[in-house]
Amino acid sequence: MAPRSIQITACIAVSAFVFLPIIFVWREATHSTSFGSPEWSALRFTIKQAFFSAFLSVILAVPLARALARTEFRGRNLVVMLLGAPFILPVIVAVLGLIAVFGQNGVLNGILMFLGLGKISIYGFQGVLLAHVFFNLPLATRMLLFGWQSLPNERIRLGQSLGFGAWPRFRFIEFPMLCKIAPSAFAIIFVICLSSFAVALTLGGGPKSTTIELAIYQAIRFDFDFAAAALLGLMQLTLSMTAALTALSFAQNDVMGLGLDRPFVAVSRCLGESMLDFVVILFFVGFLFLPLLLLLVQGASGIWDLPGSVWSAALRSILIALGATGICLVVALPLATRVGELVATLGIAVSPLVLGTGLFLIVRPYVNPFDIAVIVTLCVNALMSLPFVLRILRPEVETTQRNFANLSEALRLGPWAKLRWVLLPRLKRPIGFAAGLTAALSMGDLGVIALFGVAEKATLPLKLYQLMGSYRMDEAASAAILLLCISVGLFWIFEKWGQWYA
Repeated sequence: MAPRSIQITACIAVSAFVFLPIIFVWREATHSTSFGSPEWSALRFTIKQAFFSAFLSVILAVPLARALARTEFRGRNLVVMLLGAPFILPVIVAVLGLIAVFGQNGVLNGILMFLGLGKISIYGFQGVLLAHVFFNLPLATRMLLFGWQSLPNERIRLGQSLGFGAWPRFRFIEFPMLCKIAPSAFAIIFVICLSSFAVALTLGGGPKSTTIELAIYQAIRFDFDFAAAALLGLMQLTLSMTAALTALSFAQNDVMGLGLDRPFVAVSRCLGESMLDFVVILFFVGFLFLPLLLLLVQGASGIWDLPGSVWSAALRSILIALGATGICLVVALPLATRVGELVATLGIAVSPLVLGTGLFLIVRPYVNPFDIAVIVTLCVNALMSLPFVLRILRPEVETTQRNFANLSEALRLGPWAKLRWVLLPRLKRPIGFAAGLTAALSMGDLGVIALFGVAEKATLPLKLYQLMGSYRMDEAASAAILLLCISVGLFWIFEKWGQWYA
């Protein structure tokens, strides 16, 4: 409903923001480059960890989603809602929580030593895998849970009339649904793990555990090899696009027909199945929330004793989050079309480190790039959140346009009047949710700022990473709790604002 000229301008601006940095990165290269042994090793490790992370996330999500779909208990809705929490959880906070459980001096190694067994290491391939499953298991569970809840009740009743037990019911009713949804869930998580940076930076360790994203960071930060960074970025883009297209080819037709839109009704189960579902839910809830509880115990008491530099970094992160939220929403409103959403997806297909490097090369002839690290971080964070915001806003925008287009024409409302009196009042709730999501994601981002940030202008995630690197783990735990509280607080404030008088 925005003027067409503004829609075109927004599309051009987003496209330029993505492609110009890539062009400048290539132009900066003074010599040709090719893949050597380290680059091929990073490529193999990236594919390996992304594949196994996505595979384990989807496989482990199947029993959890099935148990949640057919089990009613007090607090079930809260558990399902909390499954969305890891998406807005700052990565560096979750990593610190996982270290509290699985680290060298963590709870698990303490138990193993008590039993006379050897310690395990959280660093390397197993650590990256563990962290990615921690983040993506809830996403896979939510996607599969929607599939179970969409099963027509008629199929369940047909299975009961045919005397299906647990295995035939799964094979003939639930498995076809999984074949339709699981490949898409796998591909989405695969793409997410391809571009994971903070996990590889904190838990990777060593040349054998270097991802493409981490190799880009090393090529720029330590080697100043912009050509290698650009080549790695394009390789990552190719992998992401291939995974997305492969997901479409996996989709299968639903051959069992449609139901009558009656809600899914859980079938009666024997005591053994009920107990198994309860154990599954309890185990995965413990896996997802025990790290955060331990982190809370370790760091809550020391928040007020944190040095002033941490509080300055927190304020800087809040300003970046608010700025990124404002920019993202201003750009998202005119882009809330099918074409606009397609253009916005370019942002998450390219490495944010390559984007940041290109932006610094663009401004280098005019200003000191390190002086505007915060501004560049702010803009990249807005771009990274844009696809998610458009996914939230576009359905409501299209519905409003469809329902009120004729009335707006009859009242001769211009584009700005439509925006002011028709669109914005009906978008307050989704705008609030989208703003909260953008602010939380930006608050916990450890990407471009890790590449070009300096100690005087560090954000809270970067400051937390520096504390971990200095082995000041008590202060790091307190800073992590502060970061978590601010991220969740920003999300809650914006979402509540969207609900008031919506």
